[in-house]
Amino acid sequence: MCRVEETSGKCDYKKQWEMKIKIFGEGKVEKLKNSMVSRPRMKLWMIRALTTILLWTCFAQLMTLGEMFSPKLLKGWPSCFTQSGPELPLVAELSSIPPKLILPPKRLYKNNGYLMVSCNGGLNQMRAAICDMVAIARYLNVTLIVPELDKTSFWNDPSEFKDIFDVDHFITSLRDEVRILKELPPRVQQRVDQGMFLSMQPVSWSDISYYVHQILPLVQKHKVVQLNKTDTRLANNELPLEIQKLRCRVNFNALRFTSQIEELGRKVVKILREKGPFLVLHLRYEMDMLAFSGCTHGCNSEEEDELTRMRYAYPWWKEKIINSEMKRREGLCPLTPEETALVLNALGIDRNVQIYIAAGEIYGGERRLAPLAEAFPNLVRKETLLRSDLKFFQNHSSQMAALDYLVALESDIFVPTYDGNMAKVVEGHRRFLGFKKTILLDRKLLVKLIDQYHNGLLSWDEFSDTVKEVHSDRMGNSKKRVVTPDRPKEEDYFYSNPHECLQLMDESLRRKLDNVG
Repeated sequence: MCRVEETSGKCDYKKQWEMKIKIFGEGKVEKLKNSMVSRPRMKLWMIRALTTILLWTCFAQLMTLGEMFSPKLLKGWPSCFTQSGPELPLVAELSSIPPKLILPPKRLYKNNGYLMVSCNGGLNQMRAAICDMVAIARYLNVTLIVPELDKTSFWNDPSEFKDIFDVDHFITSLRDEVRILKELPPRVQQRVDQGMFLSMQPVSWSDISYYVHQILPLVQKHKVVQLNKTDTRLANNELPLEIQKLRCRVNFNALRFTSQIEELGRKVVKILREKGPFLVLHLRYEMDMLAFSGCTHGCNSEEEDELTRMRYAYPWWKEKIINSEMKRREGLCPLTPEETALVLNALGIDRNVQIYIAAGEIYGGERRLAPLAEAFPNLVRKETLLRSDLKFFQNHSSQMAALDYLVALESDIFVPTYDGNMAKVVEGHRRFLGFKKTILLDRKLLVKLIDQYHNGLLSWDEFSDTVKEVHSDRMGNSKKRVVTPDRPKEEDYFYSNPHECLQLMDESLRRKLDNVG
């Protein structure tokens, strides 16, 4: 009986269910069933999604902590691309792995117009100018177009910005400061093609108020302004600290050479390091330098005539009639190879040290280099170290100079024989890298001592002792720039000693160490 009743109950329940189907309709019931099945799935999906978000959040926090406490402090600022010693191959191998790219957030601002820049001079003259133009563009709230490099000067180098510098890194690394474009937007380019823009030369050594009150209104009026001469257009001193900091950031971080140039730089440094310490000698005894400066000490009459003809051939070299010996006595001439050999000996430089000559073709060739090679037989040049690797750099003097720049940064000692743009910019960069030894020669005193020694008025010991004493505090050590009001050409150059940035670096390092502790 029980079994029959149970069966009967089931049948009644079935009949009731069938009746409900008829009442509600089969479609609605099917939806009801699906909703009952989908709700657990929805809950499961939500749990998985929330778990994934939580895990990624934890991962991001751990990465942030890792960067904060990792040994590489001041990540936004560069260091040498290699280290000295036996670990060099490992470092060079690791440096080929691209670091994690973390882009700064874009700075949003109302664009006041477009700034085009045509640089002039050699590589390091243009490098400093680019730093200045970025700072000016940032302060004026304009859009900067990637600078155009000089192709018409003595060197006739056809290199574009992208051939020397990593242009994408340049743009992205500064996006939190200023908007930089590779080229003008099409509609703005049409205005330029129609001549609807202003081209001008800014005043040398100007402070920021000049650009705010004189240049900015012109940008707002014409929408596009081209500055066609940019060297030394911003003052060394009395600028807002933010501008000085940005000049350093561009110079030491944003202006990174192309991977091809950096790779060759690593190769040269590795070759030199395998044989021990090395000194980089910026021997500025090249034909263009001698013709421009009018320095002909040690040259024969034919060479003097050749240099004079060259000086008159370039109309933008304004000084034509030059008293070479007077200039030399004033310390305004580069040291000759013979004078350089004497000075390095007097300073106590080891005869067997490797000396890498960072320069173009030495005027007079091997004949003029002979006294230096006799005194220091381990002279090397990039042309002998790399040979076939340099074929892509032929007739590209700025790219060759970039290679010399990298090797100069890495050297144990850097000695420039003339205080030109490369000497100054490398000096400042080596200060930034930890006040690396840079011997800053006092040429005015040296030529006087050299003449006294040659004339028998000083013994070798007297000559050597005096040279060492004079240069004991001229080794690229920490100091403040010398400021000469109203005479900017005579005061210390900002890029040779950016002491504001060196102080900030020390303060930032101390703060990070305190936080870690």
